Amino acid sequence: MVTPVGKKVLVIDDDSAFVSLVEQVLTQKEYEVLKASNGQEGLRLLFNQRPDIVLLDIVMPGMDGWQTCQRIRDISDMPIIILTGKQRAEEDIVRGLDYGADEYLLKPVGNKELVARVRAVLRRAELAPSVETKREVTYSDGFLTVNVAERKVIVGGKRVKLTPREFRLFALLVENAGRILTHKQVLEKVWGWEYTDDLDYVRIYISHLRQKIEPDSTKPKYILTEPGVGYYFQKSG
Repeated sequence: MVTPVGKKVLVIDDDSAFVSLVEQVLTQKEYEVLKASNGQEGLRLLFNQRPDIVLLDIVMPGMDGWQTCQRIRDISDMPIIILTGKQRAEEDIVRGLDYGADEYLLKPVGNKELVARVRAVLRRAELAPSVETKREVTYSDGFLTVNVAERKVIVGGKRVKLTPREFRLFALLVENAGRILTHKQVLEKVWGWEYTDDLDYVRIYISHLRQKIEPDSTKPKYILTEPGVGYYFQKSG
């Protein structure tokens, strides 16, 4: 388990009441909370304080959450959790993937869920490098090439950029080629036990991943669905 002592959480949100609540909840769990009310202020704190994780609102005056997320991703791989409202949840999740976000939280968020998600994202960020360097799985069929150890995915002769979460998901499928992985297994391996009921996570990420690696994402040949069960990677030919 990630020890919160010394971990810095940067909250970028213009909703002062929400920020105060987040600060209270996380401070009680011994996280250090940094606060910014807009993207520009958030980036300054990021440069000066080097937080371990960012909680980022989308709708803010001036530089919005999308622009801020993009700027952070240009300079750092630190975990980013997007904060969004339920009305735009799926649209924002997909867009967040494009901008390099690692996670999302729906406002309003419960105290226990907030702490669990922050802890889970930090834990994955710390474990990912040591776990992935041990993997040696490679797949190639002329159109798609996957080298897990080198974190390299090539589609149609061009290297495809996957977010850390997308890569972990794809690597899990490739490593278990031909084996059906249930929604629960995927959630536990890629997101953590805290997410085993969030089936939408898998569906949205699978859809986004197909758009990046399939010749035709509407007729997938690599990432296949077993209705009501889960997904599996099918080798070509």
